[in-house]
Amino acid sequence: MIGAARLLAGLGGGGRLGRVAHLARHGSPPGLSAGELVALAEDTGLRGRGGAGFPFARKLSAVMEGQRRADGRAAVVVNGSEGEPSCLKDTALLLYAPHLVLDGALLAARALGAEEVAVGVTRADVARSVRQAIAERGPLSTPVRAELLTERFVTGEGTALTDGLGRGPGLPSGRKVRSSERGLNGLPTLLSNTETYAQLAVAARMGALGYRATGNPAEPGTVLLTVAGEQVVEAPTGVPLARVLARCGLGPGQGVLIGGYHGTWLPPQAASTALLSREDLAAYGAVLGAGAVLPLPEGTCPAGETVRVARWLAAESAGQCGPCVLGLPALADALGQAVGGGGQRALDSVRARMRAVERRGACSHPDGTARFVASALAAFPDEFARHADGPGCGRPVLGALPVTGGETYGSKGPPGSGRRGARAGRTATRAPAPEQRLIVDWTLCRGHGLCADLVPGMVRLGPDGYPERAAMPLPARMRRRAQLAVRRCPALALRVQDAG
Repeated sequence: MIGAARLLAGLGGGGRLGRVAHLARHGSPPGLSAGELVALAEDTGLRGRGGAGFPFARKLSAVMEGQRRADGRAAVVVNGSEGEPSCLKDTALLLYAPHLVLDGALLAARALGAEEVAVGVTRADVARSVRQAIAERGPLSTPVRAELLTERFVTGEGTALTDGLGRGPGLPSGRKVRSSERGLNGLPTLLSNTETYAQLAVAARMGALGYRATGNPAEPGTVLLTVAGEQVVEAPTGVPLARVLARCGLGPGQGVLIGGYHGTWLPPQAASTALLSREDLAAYGAVLGAGAVLPLPEGTCPAGETVRVARWLAAESAGQCGPCVLGLPALADALGQAVGGGGQRALDSVRARMRAVERRGACSHPDGTARFVASALAAFPDEFARHADGPGCGRPVLGALPVTGGETYGSKGPPGSGRRGARAGRTATRAPAPEQRLIVDWTLCRGHGLCADLVPGMVRLGPDGYPERAAMPLPARMRRRAQLAVRRCPALALRVQDAG
C-alpha cells in the first residue's frame, strides 16, 4: 500500500478475511435508498474501476430509468472476470476480501430492489472464495450466486458477461445494448467490476467527506493497481507513477504500458513525471483502465514482446466476426514478418491491417488490439525500424508482458509452461485418441463460412456459401484447429464427435 489502506485493510498477514474478521475490520454497512446511493456516488465522484471509468451515479440512474420501463425489475452483476494476465486486482479482492465486494453489490441490489446478484469469475479458486463468502452470510433477502465462466480475454465485455451468467455461450452480442436497459436475463442491470463495488462499500461506511479525504480532489479515493503483472498495490488517486514503481522496486525501464493490452505506452520520461489521474494520463493519450501498470525492462526486446502479445490477443477473440477471426491473426502475422526483417513494406502492411480491423468488430477487442500495436509502433519506432531493416536489436524476448498459455514468440522457456501449455504437455503420455469427425448441424448453420478458413482443406464451401458435407473425418493433425472452429462458430453449428 501507499498511504492508509482501505480496500486492502486487514490483509497485511496475507490471509483471507472471513465474515467475522471482515466485520471486525470494517463494521456493518448502512442501508441506503436508491436516491441516497445516487447522491453518495455523485458526492464522492465515484467512477467505475474496470475500463471506461464511467460515473457510477449515472450508471445507477440509468438502471433506475430502465426499471421504470420494466415493471420495477432489475439485476446486479459483479464483473470479476479478469481475462487479461496483466490484471490481478479484482482476483485479489475476491480471494482475500470477498465480503467487501458483496457488501457493495448487496447495497446496490437492496436499494434498487434487484431480483438477484450474480458474480461472474473465470478462476475456480475465486469462485470457491465467493461461494464460501455467500455461505458465511447465511440466508439473504436478495439471492446471490457466483458463476464460473469461460476464461478468455473478451469474457468481461458487458453483453458477453451477462450472456454467460444467463447460461448462454458468453459471447459479445455485436449490438450496442446498454446493460442498464437489457442485461442479465433481459432485465435492466447494474453491471460494474469488482473494485467498483468494493469502493462503494467503503464510501457508504465513510460518507462522502471521509471518502474524499484522500486522493486527487477531482477523482477522490484510492485505486488498485496491478504492477508488472504480479504485485497488487492500493494507492491514492493522483499518485506519481514513479512512486508506485519505486514502491515495487521497479523503474520505468524502456517505457510503461498503462491500461493493459488495450492500453497505451508511456515513454520513460513521461513515466517518470506522470500522475495516475484521468486528467494527467489523458495528456498522454492514456487511460488507467483496469489498473494495469507494465514497465518494460531494459533487457528485453520491445518489438518481440509486442509480437508475442499481438499473437496472444489474436488467439483470445470470441471468434464471431471477421475482424477478430481473420483480421487479428493477419495483423499479428504482418507484425511478425516486419519484426523478422520484412522491411518497410512489411511495416506498411501492419498499418494497413490495423486500419482494416478498426471500428468493424462485434466488440471493442479489434480496436483495442490495433491501439496496442499502434502505441507500440509509436513508442519504439527505432526498435521496429531496426528489426524491419536489418538484424534487429540482439536482445531476447523475456516475456516481460505476461500472457497465458505457451510462449508465442522467441521463448526460451520450458515446453508446456503456462496454464494452457501445461495441459498440452500432459497429453503426450496418454493413449492415442479415437478417430473423430467434424459434424455440421444443419439446423444451426447460417453460412458464415468461418470454418473453411479455420480448417482449410477439410471444410469446403459450396456455391451457396455453406459446407459441402455434414460430416468430415478429422485427422489428428487437424484436431486442434477443428476445436478452434467449434469454439468460434458464431452459430454454434459445429461439434467434434468420436467416429463410430
